[in-house]
Amino acid sequence: MQKIILASQSPRRKQLLEWAEVPFDIIVQETDESYPEHLEKNEIAIHIARNKAIAVKSSHAIHLPVLGADTIVVLDNKIIGKPKDRTDAIQILSALSGKHHRVITGVVILFDRQEIAFAETTDVQFHELTRQQIEFYVDQYKPYDKAGAYAIQEWIGVVGIKSVTGDFYNVMGLPVSRVVQALQNLQK
Repeated sequence: MQKIILASQSPRRKQLLEWAEVPFDIIVQETDESYPEHLEKNEIAIHIARNKAIAVKSSHAIHLPVLGADTIVVLDNKIIGKPKDRTDAIQILSALSGKHHRVITGVVILFDRQEIAFAETTDVQFHELTRQQIEFYVDQYKPYDKAGAYAIQEWIGVVGIKSVTGDFYNVMGLPVSRVVQALQNLQK
């Protein structure tokens, strides 16, 4: 497979591409993550992913596919972002406790004049979490760089998640099998 540029500094996206044996370099450009209010939730994730890919492609002379991605967590039709601090992380996880939420990752691949854009949605349900479990997780794992204040592959996912419907790796930050298929189609 042809080498790509990953327009993300997410260690989880890096790990997933490594597991899939996709050759890549990382180039990150500061990007505005705001979005027009009228967009649907899946369109928001794609909009931000597109902005990340465009920022990298337009500021570097790149002749490789550029992959931008953005993951959002949606609870009761509201976007749950990254926690600001410990208190915010505890509040977010308390809100997710015992409930279903959606994890949506927008993916945009730019190559020459082509663009592939899609969003993948995974439904996740937490068990009821105790305050002690939530505080333990926040204090031990410090999930401040994670939308929804958790990482499914960490302790909280192992003990706290009741069910996952859809792509597990999407919850980690990248629907990697769908990305690999898109990259293969791009090179045909």
